[in-house]
Amino acid sequence: IALFVGDLLGGPSQIRRFGLDGKGEVLIPIPKISTISEMESLEDNSLLFRDVSFTEPAAWFRVTGNGAPQKTALVNTSPVSFADIEVTREFAPSKDGTKVPLNIIRKKGTKLDGSNPTLLYGYGGYGISMQPNFEFTRRLWFDRGGVYVVANIRGGGEFGEEWHKAGNLTKKQNGFDDFAAAAQYLIDHKWTRPDKLSILGGSNGGLLMGAMITQHPDLFRAIVSAVGIYDMLRVELAPNGAFNVTEFGTVKDPQQFKALYAYSPYHHVVDGTRYPSILFMTGANDGRVAPYHSRKMAARLDEANKSPNPILLRTSSSAGHGIGTALSERIKQLADQYSFLFTQLDMREKR
Repeated sequence: IALFVGDLLGGPSQIRRFGLDGKGEVLIPIPKISTISEMESLEDNSLLFRDVSFTEPAAWFRVTGNGAPQKTALVNTSPVSFADIEVTREFAPSKDGTKVPLNIIRKKGTKLDGSNPTLLYGYGGYGISMQPNFEFTRRLWFDRGGVYVVANIRGGGEFGEEWHKAGNLTKKQNGFDDFAAAAQYLIDHKWTRPDKLSILGGSNGGLLMGAMITQHPDLFRAIVSAVGIYDMLRVELAPNGAFNVTEFGTVKDPQQFKALYAYSPYHHVVDGTRYPSILFMTGANDGRVAPYHSRKMAARLDEANKSPNPILLRTSSSAGHGIGTALSERIKQLADQYSFLFTQLDMREKR
């Protein structure tokens, strides 16, 4: 009989085994840079756990006694192979010196010559952790020579509640600084360069995209921002506004108002600025983040933009915040997202 404990380590998971007295700790050798989403104890005292990674779809493993995990027949399948894809974790120093984990996913043998089309993804809010997950549609990105990066910035829960608190309320700017540092790290280490770098985020990650647009317009070539919040002074006036006060703060508190205004993307669009190519995506029936945020932000940027880069707004008439969106509409959204990025980064399929 043993006690199994699952831990979150900045994004990826680990499993430790102890005796019932809490002694005799043993680290279970699970797949590297992966997520343990479920753990079940069986009647024979063995452990069943579900593991998923950036390169392998979800599968159930069984641990018996002191043996190594054995993959069971309970596995998800993928229509495409990721055998030629590898993942490493590197750390970017943020503005205040905090080390920000980056999960860098790419084809084996990718050269560090600054020429790789790169898509950097982030969220950084509500204590939600961006853990390794499998999306077979990323194959489209890799087949065109792309590098895909997931940043574990502050505001998420990857290192516990303190990591969340270091990036919410009046400290929200820390998460934006983390993401900008991640982008600069990828450039400095020759993974890519600004005219080959794109970024992606949705919901709270859409706010992150808005902050990047207004704070670092020269750092990126293309941005996809979905169902985002951009006018931070009016968030709490929406029907769902009270839900967000614990994460962002309220304009009724002087210090929180000051912080909200300081980074509110809509209020920091500057006339005559050369902005990157931007695709805003929203749902007409979004009850969580009102679609007026995307409409206002797109209109303001279109008015202010001095560059020839397009400022686009895509509205799904039948969709909301994402959950419950029909598969047919999700496919269309993904197709438009990738078409936009492939065009802006001049990406062609490599055979």
